[in-house]
Amino acid sequence: MTGAAWVAASTAFIASAVEMVEALTIVLAVGYAHSWRAALGGAAAAAALLAVAVVAFGPVFASIPINAVRFVVGAAALYYGYKWLRKAVERFAGVRAMRDEAANFVRDKAAFARQNDREATLTAFNGVLIEGVEVVVIVLSLGAAKPDALLPAAGGALVALVLTAILGVALRAPLAKVPENLMKTIVGVMLVSLGTFWIGEGAGLAWWHEDLSLVPIVAAYAALVFAAVQLTKRGSFTRP
Repeated sequence: MTGAAWVAASTAFIASAVEMVEALTIVLAVGYAHSWRAALGGAAAAAALLAVAVVAFGPVFASIPINAVRFVVGAAALYYGYKWLRKAVERFAGVRAMRDEAANFVRDKAAFARQNDREATLTAFNGVLIEGVEVVVIVLSLGAAKPDALLPAAGGALVALVLTAILGVALRAPLAKVPENLMKTIVGVMLVSLGTFWIGEGAGLAWWHEDLSLVPIVAAYAALVFAAVQLTKRGSFTRP
């Protein structure tokens, strides 16, 4: 695989892992509080729908002029990356509370215990679907900007889904030990780096050594994130 394909695969993998940990909390809560049939049935239906979306909409992107796709997809990647990084910076700086999947599991379990079969199945379905939509957008965007990156991106997302499911079954508890904020920071840096790279390509910019230019771009954004955390801790940045 090319450098961009490896970046696409790893970005999709980490992004999917983060989103699926959140979805797993809901699915496990439904299973423990109500029934595993409802939990697994709803989750499987949502996963199937998301897979169909990737297969159905992937070719649509391929029919659009590649430079236009790269520019638009680059802008979308910058948006998603900024959104993930903003929250991650605020959490590292102590401005925003860290997510507590264990506490969310206890809260959701109490709420789902009062549901009937249909409601429980729909809850698991919605939990996986909502968390998975962002992953689908990221996977399709990665594949649209670099035609040879769609399969690696989809593969990275699939591996993350399988590993998260296996860990969920093995541990039978939310993955509260996963350093979610660090993972979101990595994904955010990757997305804004890819977004910058793709916008440049869409505008006709010839990058230094092509895909290798992603290395200094990633390093520069990582340094900016570190600086943003330090400045936020000192009160130099405030939430609007």
